[in-house]
Amino acid sequence: MEQEFLQDVVSRLEKAALTYAITGSIASNLWGTPRTTHDVDIVIVLSTADIPSILALFANRYYVSEEAVREAIAQNSMFNVIDFNTSLKADLWVTSRDPFNESMLNRRRRLEIVQGQEAWIGSPEDVLLHKLVWHKITPSERQLADAAGIFAVQVGGLDVNYMRDWAAKQGTAGLLEEILAGKHRKTT
Repeated sequence: MEQEFLQDVVSRLEKAALTYAITGSIASNLWGTPRTTHDVDIVIVLSTADIPSILALFANRYYVSEEAVREAIAQNSMFNVIDFNTSLKADLWVTSRDPFNESMLNRRRRLEIVQGQEAWIGSPEDVLLHKLVWHKITPSERQLADAAGIFAVQVGGLDVNYMRDWAAKQGTAGLLEEILAGKHRKTT
């Protein structure tokens, strides 16, 4: 059910030709150690001119608050897309177009998320960095375990200099070095 939801949301974003990237737990599952998640986090580029089209895009199957979309665009925050039938929810994070989000959107990658459905996904480096920023905002061992899982699976294929540069700018350099040293590994 969750895969069908993700596939439908992505299909709608693709049809509208919106700039987006899947981040969060879905992306960390694709790049790292999978875990159960019901969260769908998507970074998206929207302006006030896009409000009518975003509302129409999801109108027939989903609840989307026009007020929440306006507020998310004005404040560079998020709004929800909620399936009427299943109550599954996607958080669409309107990008502030800051240098990190610009870099992340430029580095996103096209991957198959379910059989026959491709989507734009944040790069493993950017998803790992997002996890560290979220841990800094709201400390969570889950965020650190996700970051460690990405590192463990992608080791040798990551641009460590890129991550160190951004971690220094984001105030997460110490956390990144802990991940690179093998701390915070998920124990099963």
